[in-house]
Amino acid sequence: MQSILKHLKGDRTIWIVVFFLYIVSILAVYSSTGTLAYRFRAGNTEYYLLRHLVIILLGIGLLFVSHKIRYKYYSTLSQIAIYIAIPLLLFTLFRGTSIHEASRWITLPIINISFQSSDFAKLALIMYLARMLTRRQEYISDFHTSFLPLIFPVILVCALIMPANFSTAAVLFVSSIVLMFIGRVNVRHIAVLLGVAIAGAGIMILILSSMPDGGRVQTWQNRINSFTNKEQANTYQADQAKIAIATGGVIGKLPGNSTQRNFLPQAYSDFIYAIIIEEYGLAGGFTVLLLYLILLYRGIRIAHKSPGTFGALLAAGLSFSLVFQAMINMAVAVNLLPITGQPLPLVSMGGTSLWFTSLSIGIILSVSRSIEEEQNVSENIHVVDGTGETT
Repeated sequence: MQSILKHLKGDRTIWIVVFFLYIVSILAVYSSTGTLAYRFRAGNTEYYLLRHLVIILLGIGLLFVSHKIRYKYYSTLSQIAIYIAIPLLLFTLFRGTSIHEASRWITLPIINISFQSSDFAKLALIMYLARMLTRRQEYISDFHTSFLPLIFPVILVCALIMPANFSTAAVLFVSSIVLMFIGRVNVRHIAVLLGVAIAGAGIMILILSSMPDGGRVQTWQNRINSFTNKEQANTYQADQAKIAIATGGVIGKLPGNSTQRNFLPQAYSDFIYAIIIEEYGLAGGFTVLLLYLILLYRGIRIAHKSPGTFGALLAAGLSFSLVFQAMINMAVAVNLLPITGQPLPLVSMGGTSLWFTSLSIGIILSVSRSIEEEQNVSENIHVVDGTGETT
């Protein structure tokens, strides 16, 4: 055990939080995929458990490898990533695989594995934005030489994601705004960006709604109507989630005893938090919430301690993005927000989302590892030998 732990560098608290979330994911996904097993696998419930275990093991591998790479290399890698992400988003938009009436996936030939290009684009954009903000700190208040180059990739990536996945585009845009604010971008410039984004989103919605099939606009309208006009709209998902939460009580029905998993659509993904509360009660739901808040707190501490601007922005941007997405998922499950389709990071069933989340946490741990190494070097410099001389 000690031989394994010595290879896990960086913030120990984050490691503990991540492995707890992995365990919650295994238990919750195994419990909530019973209906899928009986519908598609002749009742073989172990199939989805083993599949999810493989995904998690791959995620742990990605986390381990990414945390071993010095975070400064991600500055260069971000340039490559953003140039790959934009063509992938374009391909997804026009030729992507459509699942659940949304073209968000790319299916890799031969191996026949699908992944969401937006997951890759989120990570690429935050890394690239951290790099751009770092390189422009000396003239960060200048509109033309600093702000305009910053907003172009943000607007382009979010605009390419939005037609098929409005909620992901919104989460990424808000995360970018927060990262710009942390990076000392002029607040008036950020206000201009917000105005342009709202206007641009309005125009895009009008364009999409004028198309023969209406794009995803009708889906967005239905979700908002279901949330705001509960008496007349179809609120089946929200109602089933409420039942799961209400029947969970304080301590829950205990693992594997959920009944709403048989009625709640996407119980293993978008509404997995409702299943967690049903089986583990409010105590379990609060514990999961606390784990994400701890993750955010430790990410902010790493950003604060980072000696370099790039490391600080990288840790802050990735931490906020992950926890913000988690808060949205949990808010939807408890009916505080309309349905968005956002998975719960590290917990919901799925491949690419869990993998890129693991990569993101690995990068945060890479920043933390560099801080530890610099502290160790500093301590060694000040070691005093028996003669009173500094070695």
